[in-house]
Amino acid sequence: MEVDEIRQVRLDKLKKLKDHDIAPYGMRFDRTSSISDVLKEFEEEKEVIIAGRLMASRSHGKVVFADLEDQSGKIQLFIKVQQVTTNGFEVVKALDIGDIIGIKGTLFITKTGQQSVRVAEITFLSKSLLSLPEKWHGLKDVDIRYRQRYVDMIANKDIKEIFIKRSKIVTYIRAFLDKLGFLEVETPMLQPMAGGARGRPFKSQHNAYDMDVFLRIAPELYLKRLLIGGLERVYEINRNFRNEGVSTRHNPEFTMLEVYQAYGDYQDMMKLTEDLISSLAEEITGSCKVNYQGKEIDFTVPWERRSFAQVVKEKFDINPEDDARIMLDKVKAHKSQKIKIDKLTRSAVMKIVEDMLEEEEIINPVFFTDYFTFLCPLAKTSPDNKAISQRFEVFISGMEVGNAYSELNDAQEQRQRLQEDLDDDVETGNRCVDEDFLKAMEYGMPPAGGLGIGVDRLVMLLTNAPSIRDVILFPLMKPLQ
Repeated sequence: MEVDEIRQVRLDKLKKLKDHDIAPYGMRFDRTSSISDVLKEFEEEKEVIIAGRLMASRSHGKVVFADLEDQSGKIQLFIKVQQVTTNGFEVVKALDIGDIIGIKGTLFITKTGQQSVRVAEITFLSKSLLSLPEKWHGLKDVDIRYRQRYVDMIANKDIKEIFIKRSKIVTYIRAFLDKLGFLEVETPMLQPMAGGARGRPFKSQHNAYDMDVFLRIAPELYLKRLLIGGLERVYEINRNFRNEGVSTRHNPEFTMLEVYQAYGDYQDMMKLTEDLISSLAEEITGSCKVNYQGKEIDFTVPWERRSFAQVVKEKFDINPEDDARIMLDKVKAHKSQKIKIDKLTRSAVMKIVEDMLEEEEIINPVFFTDYFTFLCPLAKTSPDNKAISQRFEVFISGMEVGNAYSELNDAQEQRQRLQEDLDDDVETGNRCVDEDFLKAMEYGMPPAGGLGIGVDRLVMLLTNAPSIRDVILFPLMKPLQ
């Protein structure tokens, strides 16, 4: 049958239920336990009251065997019309796969050894009008899965498990940081200017104030204001927005963890990153060795350290003091295909270099340190070399997962560095120097370490998900029409 025909059949059943004064959309329903608890504490002839979605149905004469599923598990129902005490015939005849029902019955074991519920009462809680995909247990159409996540979660148990694990990952991160004395805070998502990172912002208009506003691209400058205000250890699990490309690793709306620790530096953030992610991997997967897309990632600490400046020197002979044209010529000598660049700046060339390095086979976590200062306008420079910053990025399985600095706390140098960054910016956004942030810095900001970790990418690694859209409940999709 076509979809419209199936829906009409179900609408007819819905009408018949109403004609017999049977409510198809029930009220609050008290369960004695979840299905998983029923199975764990299974006791024959025990009366249970459970609820869930009907996921399969098999008729054998006057008996119907069906599978009922809730979030915790699945159990078989044994339905004999004569044994259903209220409206048995009408209710059983109206049942369809996808219906949400409440069940009262007694537990027993079938002749084949199957733990089951002998059904005495059936309560309709929500009559389903649309059928699940024909092979609901194997829904593969990626576009449908992302657009209709509710169907995806019904059809694919593994997807539901990913989001349960995601919740546990976020809960673990909070508990880990809380235990270390960090305070969770909330900073504005709607901001008067786009700052704290490079990125193309989403722009809107605030009618009451008659002003432009931007969805935040990063919370960094607000979190540093809190360090200035006297909060010494803060973190935020925040939603950021960047009006840029979409890929298996990028979504315009994404989740970041940002952590700031007064009187610390990027070395403290390195240890925090190792300890947090390695213990998280063990908590979620049961081991520090995790399979991701057919390859094993070993999260055991300590993680490898590599100098970004040294790698770039060895591979491309690029020095941090080189101008943009010299850098580009050196990159061209190592890249076979034509390089397209909109604006020739050092940052634009280094973006190409970083993309080329990401293509390398990096599986286990690696900290890349010694980034060029002009790439890090918010980071302190090395005492030994002003062209090198105190920064690291951590790569796992070819993805950048974290980024950290020893935070620059000299207000005058910060002003100069921010202006240089704007002059060198290859992004097309509404960015400018945040004067209020610089004023705040002039009151005195303690030395600090700051860390950002991409939560979505971390969830990908710990749930073996190939795309960032697999770990975001409702990713933004292009309209069908």
